[in-house]
Amino acid sequence: MQRAALRGTGPAGFDGTVDDHLRADVETLWRYHHLDHEPRRTDVGVGLGSHDLGVADHTAELYHAGRFPLVVFTGANAPTTVDLFPRGEAVHFGEHARARGVPAAAIRLETRATNTGENITFTRRLLADLDIRSVTLVSRPYQQRRAYATCRKLWPDVDVVCAAKPQTLDEHLHTIGDEDRVINMLVGDTQRITLYAERGFAIPQPFPANVHSALQRLIAAGFTKRLV
Repeated sequence: MQRAALRGTGPAGFDGTVDDHLRADVETLWRYHHLDHEPRRTDVGVGLGSHDLGVADHTAELYHAGRFPLVVFTGANAPTTVDLFPRGEAVHFGEHARARGVPAAAIRLETRATNTGENITFTRRLLADLDIRSVTLVSRPYQQRRAYATCRKLWPDVDVVCAAKPQTLDEHLHTIGDEDRVINMLVGDTQRITLYAERGFAIPQPFPANVHSALQRLIAAGFTKRLV
């Protein structure tokens, strides 16, 4: 049975603290997925759909900061998002961005993608009428490395910058309010780094020994819901 990872059970009583016996391993995976790309202006910002509405928030912030003149939100639904965003991730993200001042004319929606590979492939097709040479991928904090590796494989002729809402692990856990979901997603994204490269879905990434060890310990602790 999976052990409780955090103290507290939800937003109302959640103190955002990982138990000591798991904190080091969770932090190791969290840091691994942060690429710390240097911010720069690109032709388009692509907000990758997920359960995290912070992606739409940060995409809007970057648009207002002049980082890109055009926004694409991409995503249909997954089992983890259909209750949150019944009309699809891209649709709800687009509405959220418009509510934060991004003009409708600057937003395009890609509403069919159900995984990161489709996010990239279908967005590329959506923008085929434009001369896109550089892309900012906006994602959950722990999706950055996988999004980068996938884009470099499936859209190799663009310059890729990855971005995510600046948050510590505890801040992110508190925002989402579901520690089980976050840690399972973090474990699943880490497993996919090597697995998807082996399957030809993404380019290979460095995979240090400490990341491998942390991943194996968290799997042994029962965080297996998002494993392939």
